[in-house]
Amino acid sequence: MKFTTTGKTHMTIQEERPYRKSLAGHGLIYMGGKEREIVVKNLSLTGFLAELHCEDEPLEISDIYQAIATGSPVLDFYLSEMRLAGEVEVVRVDLVESHILMALTFKYVSHDIDNLLYKRKAYRKIMSAPGKILLAGNFIEFETVNVSVEGLMIKLDNIVDVQAEQITAFQFKRLDLEGAVKVIWVDHSESATLLGLQYMHMEKIHIEGIPEFART
Repeated sequence: MKFTTTGKTHMTIQEERPYRKSLAGHGLIYMGGKEREIVVKNLSLTGFLAELHCEDEPLEISDIYQAIATGSPVLDFYLSEMRLAGEVEVVRVDLVESHILMALTFKYVSHDIDNLLYKRKAYRKIMSAPGKILLAGNFIEFETVNVSVEGLMIKLDNIVDVQAEQITAFQFKRLDLEGAVKVIWVDHSESATLLGLQYMHMEKIHIEGIPEFART
């Protein structure tokens, strides 16, 4: 990742770069445990250039470096006007005439925002990590598929008899979560079981590392 403080952004030779469409769309990135507003300056098939909007909380390049150094150069993003969401990697940060510009490369993109954010209330982050769920009197290991501030989707490596509306307990050490969940839906394949789970007794919670990106 490259940081510069000159008055000009550093670009590669035009012929070597994918076509970039100039625009002025708005969106959000999740960085340093906070959702931050951005203005998209241009967009290509591989990523976009964004200006960080931070009038209420002025930031320096060093602040961005610190946020990424203590977390990850891969950030969650949501571009509401373009109905895109997913993950981007920070490849360059420039300071241009007191404006902070971030060059971001797509790592994972979902174009189905009507289903992702409009039928659901919160963004679901793709995440694969182990956990345990209590079914038929025993804790069974699972792997998460995605996680949000409202619930999670998990995969069990075998066929398990479980019914929708069932309430049970779970443990997910990756995000220090445990407690009660409600089974919202069940889907069986030939050798696995997928479960959609909703947290119980938590109307709205903050989970470190998971943005909400809720529709307003």
